[in-house]
Amino acid sequence: MPKFEKDLTSGSVIKNLILFSLPFVLSNFIQSLYSVCDMIIIGNYTSVECLNGVSNATQLTMLFTNAVIGLSVGGTVLIGQYIGSGNKGEIKKSIATLFTLLLIIGVSLSLISPLICSPVLKLMHVDVDCMGYATSYFITVMSGTVFVFAYNALAGVMRGMGDSKHPMIFVAIAAAVNIGLDLIFVGACGMEAFGAALATIISQAISVILCIVYLRRNGFVFDFHPKSFRIDKSKLKTITRIGFPTMLNNICTSLSFVFLMSMANITSSSGGGAVGVVGKYNGFAILPAIGVSSAISAMVAQNFGAGNIKRVKRTLFDGMIIAEGITVVIFILTRLFPEQILRLFNDDEVFLELGKEYISSFSFDYIIVPFQFCFSGLFIGSGHTAFALLSGMCSSLLFRIPFCWLLGIVLEGGMKGIGAGAPIASLAATLISLVFFMTGKWKKQKLELGETAQ
Repeated sequence: MPKFEKDLTSGSVIKNLILFSLPFVLSNFIQSLYSVCDMIIIGNYTSVECLNGVSNATQLTMLFTNAVIGLSVGGTVLIGQYIGSGNKGEIKKSIATLFTLLLIIGVSLSLISPLICSPVLKLMHVDVDCMGYATSYFITVMSGTVFVFAYNALAGVMRGMGDSKHPMIFVAIAAAVNIGLDLIFVGACGMEAFGAALATIISQAISVILCIVYLRRNGFVFDFHPKSFRIDKSKLKTITRIGFPTMLNNICTSLSFVFLMSMANITSSSGGGAVGVVGKYNGFAILPAIGVSSAISAMVAQNFGAGNIKRVKRTLFDGMIIAEGITVVIFILTRLFPEQILRLFNDDEVFLELGKEYISSFSFDYIIVPFQFCFSGLFIGSGHTAFALLSGMCSSLLFRIPFCWLLGIVLEGGMKGIGAGAPIASLAATLISLVFFMTGKWKKQKLELGETAQ
């Protein structure tokens, strides 16, 4: 077994969850850190209009990025279950298909982004003074989106093989580069939104190069030669069947936050900036839950492939305890120090007031969302991504958007009302997932893995 593969079907469940999720959490912490550094540097070296513009553009780019990350889940789960079942003969075809598919999507989005940018930002009610900054950031980041997709695909494949350590190392290096370039491009050279976006592209390209070099030197089954990029129809069908629901779920979730940003823009010209900054902080706050969810998904995939349902359940329950224990602490800190958190980004009084109103209600999501994420990890790892899609869509479309609109706009609750939509949506999704878990239908095998290798 290559050293970047790890058997997750034996040993202590809690130990495996912590050891597997910790590098993932640290990796995403670092990735979120340099995303936050973009906002901090922009907030301190440029105007509040630039901060608002980048906040809106970032939310829009995340819509596309999260969609592709969701699709990558199909490849990650498929590879993990092949490893768990001992059937490795089709792994190379699966990886080649995933990489080729994402390359095509990345190039396509880069080409169409200049055409859709202005109309979409206008639909989001971005203030005219912020529009130029938002346009510059969005088009620049999307021009290099293939690197963002490539890193997430490579990292996802390595995690599917049980290696969450090296993606963390590579993104740490990229983060250091990104922060340094931010200080040069935005701070020293005054390149504002364009400089921040350019720093992001360069740092992501570096992380991709590091991943490829490492994998090629350690016996990775895919050699990255141009002739090796091809699509196997059967693998494409399986990856799409498993990954498409997660992709659609991520689209719905991201789209709901785009709507949320639009509502905040309607409330105030600084509202979008406040939502964007809290969103960056939120990226830190929910990292433990996301990391544990990813670890649950990887462990469940291998143990489900091995037929060990008892260990699958233990993985879920232990994961919930770990995730909830951490996020409760984050919730308390957020409630105690909201202004101090927001001042890291900007000290504009209007911005601070709006941000405090929003985070005061939004923060309750931190004690609810871990349960939702852990259930999602179980259903994704067992191949039931269609249900994860249903739960996520209900949360985003049936609860988050309507309640944000009702409480924030219709009932004139402002930023506090808009922020309340998130915990309400998470609670609804958790209850839906609990009902499905209690039925036991998630135990049914959804993937055809073929004969186990002897």
